[in-house]
Amino acid sequence: MIFHASIPARDPKHVAHVLAELWDGFAAPFSPFPDAWMAVAGDDRGTIVEVYPGDRVITPGGGHETSVSYGAGSIDRPQYSAFHMAIATKLSADQVLAIGEREGWRAVRCTRGNDFFDVIELWIENSTMLEFLTPEMQAQYLAFATPENFRAMAAAATA
Repeated sequence: MIFHASIPARDPKHVAHVLAELWDGFAAPFSPFPDAWMAVAGDDRGTIVEVYPGDRVITPGGGHETSVSYGAGSIDRPQYSAFHMAIATKLSADQVLAIGEREGWRAVRCTRGNDFFDVIELWIENSTMLEFLTPEMQAQYLAFATPENFRAMAAAATA
């Protein structure tokens, strides 16, 4: 189970507010790191997405009290990466797609695998892909995402 994750953004405050809207949660500054924000789901698991400025990196910390430090970087972040997350939302597909349209971010409904389940790809700032699953899509995903199915996929991949 994933309790929280972090993503980079050009406008962390705005991105955190949009993610909070998709969760019917709230956004707030993420005080451990300057200029970072968090989207809080408000669920019973403490689920959040931390949103950091895109030109910063997390690096190993130097002491026992701090396991990571927030290092300012002069990095050129690639527009895309292999990172993505699938996230539940209570909103309908039309509502998620409308938020993407309003923000000017690519939002498209996709079917994964051989009709395994549907997702809405929402490309945060047209850079970081998050898959949002409506209640109906969550049911599809949960029906598909069983240990048995994953074992069968692994066996087929090694055959």
